[in-house]
Amino acid sequence: MTEAYLFVHFKEKETPDGEQVYFGLSKDGFRWEQVNGGRPVLESVLGEKGVRDHTIVRTREGGFCILATDLSLANSFHGKYKGDWGNIGIDGSKCLSLWKSSDLIHWSEQRLFPLGDDSFGCLWAPDIVHDERSGDYIVHWSSSHASNGYGPKAIYYSRTRDFEQFSQPELLCRKEDSGIIDSAIYVEDGSFYRFLKSEANPAAIVLEKGTAVAGDDYVRVEAFDAEMAKLEQGVYEAPTAFRLPDGRWCLMLDFYGVQGEGQGYVPFVAESLASGRFIRSDELFSFPYGFKHGTVLPISTEEYDRIKARFGG
Repeated sequence: MTEAYLFVHFKEKETPDGEQVYFGLSKDGFRWEQVNGGRPVLESVLGEKGVRDHTIVRTREGGFCILATDLSLANSFHGKYKGDWGNIGIDGSKCLSLWKSSDLIHWSEQRLFPLGDDSFGCLWAPDIVHDERSGDYIVHWSSSHASNGYGPKAIYYSRTRDFEQFSQPELLCRKEDSGIIDSAIYVEDGSFYRFLKSEANPAAIVLEKGTAVAGDDYVRVEAFDAEMAKLEQGVYEAPTAFRLPDGRWCLMLDFYGVQGEGQGYVPFVAESLASGRFIRSDELFSFPYGFKHGTVLPISTEEYDRIKARFGG
């Protein structure tokens, strides 16, 4: 039973402290509070010494795993990448950062692990979904690839049972008329729902429905397209969704259309994933600051209290 929520995320800042692991907490999914005085809970000491695009999963054994993109714009954008996002897309993160915990309080040392080979560009925005049919976890992410000359990005995936050994990456999905990034997959009533950031045609979030995690029968949810068409295009990314206590779904989209105040996640609420009718609902929610690209994890009251006791507000 969901009793509270943990938001694992980073902050969009021009200094390295923003690209670290932050926690946010909520009792109801509507009103959010900072953790640890708004300071990082975990810090990257490997690779680029900065992490972005966080995801967290509760494992079948009851533990937890955080994955993130090994990338720091504060440390590397103007030097290593010469101020060019295209260079990041090809030569950026070749590894994902990983932390493990049994209690959300005590975390393992950071580990970097590669996925794929030199034919992959930057490994962006990992996310995790459990495949109950196979018993595996599917780690999926967006990358450019040598197969299309490092052109429009696609979503790739790898399977793991323990977050120690990973299968060779495979293509999960590609969009014929544009790149796609920032995948997030959820299950409702036996169907799989896949949120994707389409980089063009439209430059918006899209929602697809399929019968298997890595199946090839996904189709667009038209009602979702209709709601997204009402919004300004090209200013939302990084979808993450969770079920509210009353059974509705909340979709958080990272609004990057402005600089400074006003930037960060904004909420959309729907009766179900199947309906696709996600309505922007800012008036219901409050946030202490602009959460950036992350994932919401349902937690128990005991876990909520444990985090508060350890890190404070």
